[in-house]
Amino acid sequence: MNSTIDQVLQNAVDSGAVPNAVAVAADRNGVIYEGAAGPRVVGGSDPVTADSHFRIMSMTKMVATAAALQQMETGTLDLDAPIDTYCPEFADVQVLEGFDGDTPKLRPPASRATVKQLITHTTGLGYWFWNENLVRWEAATGTPNVLSGSNVIFTAPLVADPGTQFIYGINTDWLGKVVEAAGGTTLDVAIKEGITGPLGMDQTAFLMNSEQRANSVPVHLKGEDGTWAPSEIDLNQDPEYFAGGHGLHSTPRDYLKFQRALLGGGTLDGTQILQHSTVDAAFTNQIGDLDFPAEIPTADPASTHAFNAGPGYKWGYGLLLNTQDVPGMRKAGSGAWAGLCNTHFWVDPTTGVTGAIYTQFLPFVPQEALDVYADFERALYASL
Repeated sequence: MNSTIDQVLQNAVDSGAVPNAVAVAADRNGVIYEGAAGPRVVGGSDPVTADSHFRIMSMTKMVATAAALQQMETGTLDLDAPIDTYCPEFADVQVLEGFDGDTPKLRPPASRATVKQLITHTTGLGYWFWNENLVRWEAATGTPNVLSGSNVIFTAPLVADPGTQFIYGINTDWLGKVVEAAGGTTLDVAIKEGITGPLGMDQTAFLMNSEQRANSVPVHLKGEDGTWAPSEIDLNQDPEYFAGGHGLHSTPRDYLKFQRALLGGGTLDGTQILQHSTVDAAFTNQIGDLDFPAEIPTADPASTHAFNAGPGYKWGYGLLLNTQDVPGMRKAGSGAWAGLCNTHFWVDPTTGVTGAIYTQFLPFVPQEALDVYADFERALYASL
């Protein structure tokens, strides 16, 4: 079985579809696959491995969401409460209706957004790379995007009224602030004490130490000649806030422990981080009649391609849910998400398997990379 998956990864690197690749998978009994292909740094001699460090970007979101769900379980956090109950400054966030020349036109939202709407990306908050109005707003106001690590990003407006549509955005960064306010501790501590510490995820952190940095995979960019080269693109290592939406660094082997905990209904090897019923809710549609968009066009081609999920997707707590079986791959009711630098994971409770594939480059989701991820998943399921 493993040789087929190994070949998928090697072919992906040989073809230039990705600069490097690591894939891991587990069932309810433990790890069932671990493999890698290509160098950690294109042009270098170190191979990439399951212990290499990656910027997992939005795969941070499910970890931060789990921290909020832990507070919900203890009664510290009310998901139905307005966000401004915990973060009074959220009351200042307005809706961007458009522009008068270069001047943003803002108005108060029609309702007070709730904590649950942060978890489900239904507050109306967006990301610049999938929203042209936010690109314009950042340019007009001189506000940097979220990767700056600066608190000024929390001044960004809504682009729709709360509860009216699914818009993927900086919701989980705000959720991190809510977790801090509700729990009286910083997000890095909440995650370490509640999730990464108990699960033995000692290689997962917001700030890499020097040893981890030396072992990290740089963000690669493809030149006009089609060859990959490492870049200096990085997250701020002295941020003003810990980004629940994108701030963690991890290794494929380490993050798989978190995936296995989700697959285990909130428990890994006897250590419980969430109640089974809470995990079941995370894998259940939490956006009602709203839909995850079948296609999201790009507003920043250097950061991402268009995201084409296709029809039939919902959102749970921190997870993209497919409502139909994907032939030869994950079953209906699987939960998944990804990171901007092209790291992807899924958890399939029906089949009882979880997998992830990692590389490190921009822009997000080019078709040739998506084909690699699908080839890996198909080869894994064929081997079960």
